[in-house]
Amino acid sequence: MELINFSIEGAVATIQFNRPKVYNSFNRPMSLEVQKALDACEANKEVRCICITGSGKAFSAGQDLQEILDPDGPELSVILQEHFNPIIERIIKIEKPIVAAINGVAAGAGANIALACDITIAKFSATFIQAFSKIGLIPDSGGTYYLPRIIGRSKASALMMLGDKVTAEDAEAMGMIYKVVNDELFDEEIAKTCKKLANMPTLGLGLTKRALHQSFKNDIHQQLVLEDKLQSIAGHSDDYDEGVRAFVEKRKPVFKGH
Repeated sequence: MELINFSIEGAVATIQFNRPKVYNSFNRPMSLEVQKALDACEANKEVRCICITGSGKAFSAGQDLQEILDPDGPELSVILQEHFNPIIERIIKIEKPIVAAINGVAAGAGANIALACDITIAKFSATFIQAFSKIGLIPDSGGTYYLPRIIGRSKASALMMLGDKVTAEDAEAMGMIYKVVNDELFDEEIAKTCKKLANMPTLGLGLTKRALHQSFKNDIHQQLVLEDKLQSIAGHSDDYDEGVRAFVEKRKPVFKGH
């Protein structure tokens, strides 16, 4: 890994975009490294929470335009099909909680990667921008799917067409992100949240994630059937048994994620 920092501490894996001189914009090598790291997180049973963040002043500015301008660089269709879409699909598919820790500007595909994560927490000084319209493109990386569902079609349409910069405080107010945290408390809050998630019944959290994503396309009957199916899986887990026993015994449960 040359363009990301990838580490595992306890049950928490951290993927940090590491091209700070270009605001952690994505080129092909970094995109492939992120995919590889996500695959490693999914395969490692000891990893029970994933944190995605950036180095320096930015979370990510999206696609590196220098790569597009390069005569030998990839076409836009290749960038989406082989770089960004696989990252979004992995974030959705991995049934472990994924926290987006927005340490700075999140623009373009960077902003939409944040939207795809399960819990998004931002520094007070961070900003979000759907920058695509400024260069004549449409929002990608799942942005047209997630943003209108999160904040409504009218607001999403305006942000995408006008390319307005959104402060972290405004992003929280409109429900785009979970929480905004003062800059000096940010690292502590991220560590606390990831540790809490990693110690929770993560099999159940993964099933919750599956149910939420399915709810976007199911009607209420289909969703009730899915809830019944997933609840049966959760109800036969060791974590459920531990949770019930701990409640009855008036002690703190020790969950294992299975």
